[in-house]
Amino acid sequence: MEKGLSANSLDAYSRDLAAFRIFAEKSSDSSRYPDAELLVSYLNSLYEKGLDSRSIARHLSAMRGLFRYLQTEGKIPNDPTEHLETPKQWSKLPKYLNREEIERLVAAPEKTKPSGLRDHAMLELLYATGMRVSELVQLRSSALDDRMGLVRVTGKGNKQRLIPVHERALGAVRDYAHTARPALLKGRSSPALFVTARGGPMTREAFWAAVKAAGRRAGISHQISPHVLRHTFATHLLEGGADLRSVQAMLGHSDISTTEIYTHVVRSRLRDTIDRHHPRA
Repeated sequence: MEKGLSANSLDAYSRDLAAFRIFAEKSSDSSRYPDAELLVSYLNSLYEKGLDSRSIARHLSAMRGLFRYLQTEGKIPNDPTEHLETPKQWSKLPKYLNREEIERLVAAPEKTKPSGLRDHAMLELLYATGMRVSELVQLRSSALDDRMGLVRVTGKGNKQRLIPVHERALGAVRDYAHTARPALLKGRSSPALFVTARGGPMTREAFWAAVKAAGRRAGISHQISPHVLRHTFATHLLEGGADLRSVQAMLGHSDISTTEIYTHVVRSRLRDTIDRHHPRA
């Protein structure tokens, strides 16, 4: 509540703490209070299980949050995580689709069906805005301003941002809202913009499955997910010459360093820039 964490973050931290509790209960002296030695043993066990540094860092973050809270509330005298170092995390280059692949993917849903029109509109909107899949499925009908070409998105920490939406995506959402959405609702009402055949809001899992199905229909063999479309949005913007600060604002990153992972695109354009603009190239 105090940190404004999303439901997904709370679920992840709850699972991590439950796993730590099981480990602690199986330790040689389960009655002892968790100390740094026990925490290090637990983190080492995660390494042995093959978890990457990013996942282990999240486990440590969950434990830090718990013990710092307990210390602040006066429940424990000291924080056993105080001197533990966070595992070094290597930045991975984001996977993204090229322009031909994204066109095939967006066109893949069967638009003769209400669910196909919905999936097509969601794919268009996701590629047009780069929002997170959780932000997409939580959109209300009132969040989209068709006249101004803007969508109001509620991101992490309940922070709101406005993202411009181009006409092609607006048209796809308009077609869905006028025909497919009423067909899916069958007279029922819902504040959610994207709904299922049962009348409830679209879920992350259902849309994930729809993206994978669209990928198969489009003949895209490599792994694809809603987050790949977010990466594709950012990559294509930078390829087109957008500045990093604008991309940061649209993605909803609180820190520019998070957005800088996409500068691999800028580096890949260096050769082309020199060839086109250097007088001796």
